[in-house]
Amino acid sequence: MQQTGKRKKFIDLGVLKEVFAFAKPYKKKIYLSIFLSIGIAILSPLRPYLIQYTINHFINDKNIFWLIMITVIQIGILFFETTLRYYFGFITAWLGQYVVHDMRLKVYKKILSFNLRQFDKTPIGTLTTRTINDVEAVNNIFSDGLIPIISDMLSIISILLFMFFVDWKLSLISLAPFPILIIATYLFKESVNKSFIRVRNAVARLNAFVQEHLTGMTVVQAFVNEDKEFEKFRLINQEHRNANIRAIFAYSVFFPVIEIVLAVSIGLLVWWGGNYEADAGVIISFIMYLNLLFRPLRVIADKFNTLQMGVVAGERIFKVLDNPDVTEQTPDGKAPSIVPGGIKFENVWFAYTDEDYVLRNVSFEAKPGETIAIVGHTGSGKTTIISLINRLYHINKGDIKLDGTSIYDYKTDFLRSKIAVVLQDVFLFSGTVFENIALRDNTITREMAIEAAKMIGVHDFILKLPGGYDYNVMERGNTLSLGQRQLISFIRALLYNPSILILDEATSSIDSESEILIQNAIDKMIKGRTSIVIAHRLSTIRKAGKIVVMDKGKAVESGTHEDLMQLQGYYYKLHKLQFEKQEVEI
Repeated sequence: MQQTGKRKKFIDLGVLKEVFAFAKPYKKKIYLSIFLSIGIAILSPLRPYLIQYTINHFINDKNIFWLIMITVIQIGILFFETTLRYYFGFITAWLGQYVVHDMRLKVYKKILSFNLRQFDKTPIGTLTTRTINDVEAVNNIFSDGLIPIISDMLSIISILLFMFFVDWKLSLISLAPFPILIIATYLFKESVNKSFIRVRNAVARLNAFVQEHLTGMTVVQAFVNEDKEFEKFRLINQEHRNANIRAIFAYSVFFPVIEIVLAVSIGLLVWWGGNYEADAGVIISFIMYLNLLFRPLRVIADKFNTLQMGVVAGERIFKVLDNPDVTEQTPDGKAPSIVPGGIKFENVWFAYTDEDYVLRNVSFEAKPGETIAIVGHTGSGKTTIISLINRLYHINKGDIKLDGTSIYDYKTDFLRSKIAVVLQDVFLFSGTVFENIALRDNTITREMAIEAAKMIGVHDFILKLPGGYDYNVMERGNTLSLGQRQLISFIRALLYNPSILILDEATSSIDSESEILIQNAIDKMIKGRTSIVIAHRLSTIRKAGKIVVMDKGKAVESGTHEDLMQLQGYYYKLHKLQFEKQEVEI
């Protein structure tokens, strides 16, 4: 697909076809709306024609009966046409809402399946725009776009046919200014379309900016950066305003032009009728025809822009839906009943972007039930390793095996259910403490959560919170300290009874007293489980059966603490730099 903002054809029929694929379950509604469109098109010119017939045949004769009869018929036609228009508007809006509902579900499901690489390079606010604003714009394709345009076009054709049927010469005279209207409509469409594209782009930038800066408000305020960030926001908001003003200017010019063209058409009609003695009924009916004709013409250009913006939004949505960078679910993968938990990296290469590798030919093995520690300077690739184990990213080369089988041969959900990760930066969702512990898993009861909390030694701490396990931790858990959030994540890991336990700096944000509370629980958890520990604390690393030393994306050394200290290589230097002070304190 072509990128938004580049010059391209008016309507991308390929995108339009994909949008209407979402309407297939509701095709009966589409057929009904088209049928109603035809009915409206037929009824629209009947009333002017009946008025013409009445004036020419019954007014002079003062035939009261037929005047009353035709008046009743016209009222009946008016009510019937109004009813059709009501159902037409309701059905198109209903259709749009159901399509939007289905499309938004599919977009969000797709986003959930994305490889984490996508979230690294795509602003969250942009994905929010795709899920909310752009999907809502697709609704307009149905409620104010293609189907209403078809209805308006059918009405215009029907009215023109009646006009030429009644008097083709008078029709040509009254429609003489139409080329002006066509030119004005084209210029209006182009101007508004460019403005609307700018508006959509500005909305995406606004959403991305606000999302990012509200999330990082602590940093903004801590570094007294409010004025600079406000100025950035002001410029983006200014672009949004200017784009809208350009669209408003186009509207303010276009509608008066339509009124002028209509007035000229009526003036030519009256001039011709006066000079060539046209029937009064014909003149009056033609004035009504012209008003009926100009009514859809006033909005049809706007509807074409609405349609195009819906298609542009649809194009952006389908870029999300067509994105191949997803975590493969491997529904036919393995799901054995017993998982000993042996992990083996075999010549693994990985890059977040292109071939800028952050892991280079990494190989190591953790046997079932073994605890290994991974150490290294910041940026050496430690955290990347754990992201690869549970398939949050795709490796570029090599393989990772679980119990002798490639992790890509397991069902993804099954694989991740056997791995529990306690991260340094704990994310808690808006909700209660219990909901964050259970992650809304109905199989986890409150009693199970309490038992795990007691094992960790934080049950009393939770009870001290207002509401206890029902305490609302708010978004990102901001009402709790870093240490408290770490402890809750530990309970969460305990409850899932994993075969593999990964601790990524899990105790780095916890004070010494809190660490003592969970140290016994850690010992219980790692017993009989494969454990991979990334930690700065010397006490944790010394308990590992094997230490893997990372440097610049490579596993440069491995062995026990004593072996590596005797080797006096990378680990020895790292120990001297980072751990010597801790050892003295211990």
